[in-house]
Amino acid sequence: MNVHDNSPNDVIPPEDVTTGEDEVSEAGVNEIQGNEAQDETGAQTAVKEAGQEDAPANDDVSAEEASTESLTALVAELQAAVAAKDDAVLRMKAELDNTRKRVTRDVEKAHKYALERFVNELLPVKDSLELGITACDNESADLASVREGIELTDKMFAAAVEKFGVAVVDPEGETFNPQFHQAVSMQAAEDGSTGQVIAVIQKGYLLNDRLVRPAMVIVSQ
Repeated sequence: MNVHDNSPNDVIPPEDVTTGEDEVSEAGVNEIQGNEAQDETGAQTAVKEAGQEDAPANDDVSAEEASTESLTALVAELQAAVAAKDDAVLRMKAELDNTRKRVTRDVEKAHKYALERFVNELLPVKDSLELGITACDNESADLASVREGIELTDKMFAAAVEKFGVAVVDPEGETFNPQFHQAVSMQAAEDGSTGQVIAVIQKGYLLNDRLVRPAMVIVSQ
């Protein structure tokens, strides 16, 4: 059996061992440094990309703020316009209410004093009648003068009511018209005619062409 002796050539020198370790250490350091550089570059790239992503976001925020301010201004403008319209409506309502009250007062006055002018026209007739009554009380009064005064009063009355659309219906000698005449009796006419008004018992009156009272007449048969 042969025993193998360790020859000097088979022993690794310490220097060679150290050199190998140094090479391994330098390779690891270089690898670590490379990884760090890549990480730093990646971080810078990520930060840059994040900044690029944040830029549009900031633009969107600015646009949104501008839009909000614009809408706020528009709302304020519309509110002011609505307030002005409300004020105008209130003023219009007040004016309409005042107009309605004024018209109501005018109508009430018109109804209440509608006959004022008519009364003023009749007052002279009343005065004339009173003068006629006073004249009749005088024993020395002339009958002809009294009659003349009465006839004058009658004319005054006819003129007064005529101003207000009153017309007399006096159909003596006319053909009987049941729309304006009312027969109270019938008599034979001397000329033998029929349907003619022989006499008027009571005159009729029209107010603006509307019958107020028919004439009371005697009709021939």
